[in-house]
Amino acid sequence: MKPRLNHWAAAPELMQAFLALNTTIETAGLEKSLMHLVKLRASQINGCAFCVDMHTREARNDGETEQRLYLTSAWHDSFLYSERERLALGWTEALTRLGPQTPGDAAYEAMKTAFSEEELIQLTAVITMINTWNRLSIAFRAVHAQPAAQAA
Repeated sequence: MKPRLNHWAAAPELMQAFLALNTTIETAGLEKSLMHLVKLRASQINGCAFCVDMHTREARNDGETEQRLYLTSAWHDSFLYSERERLALGWTEALTRLGPQTPGDAAYEAMKTAFSEEELIQLTAVITMINTWNRLSIAFRAVHAQPAAQAA
């Protein structure tokens, strides 16, 4: 795949503003492991190869297991995720696949059982931000990292 344009070079001030917002969101207080799962799941749904690659590598570097990363796309059928993570992944899907009924009242009420109001806003901001990054990367065809060199 060939990139369409380098959005970082074409609009550096705007991209720096996005990056500053991203930094604020990521340091607001949610646990890193939860944010990794949410970013990975939204990127999978959106089909953003660049972000799937980046967020799996970042999660691994922060101690996430291979098995949980592999199963993120099938989290509904896995026992490896806590109730809080399952709620966050469901919320991610509802906000990433927006439609006339999403997110539903039942999902919102369930979220309030595991997340404070402030955490719910933080989580929603993480989801909103990754969806923004996904759309930028997809629109301009950001190319994911090359595989590490193969051993001889």
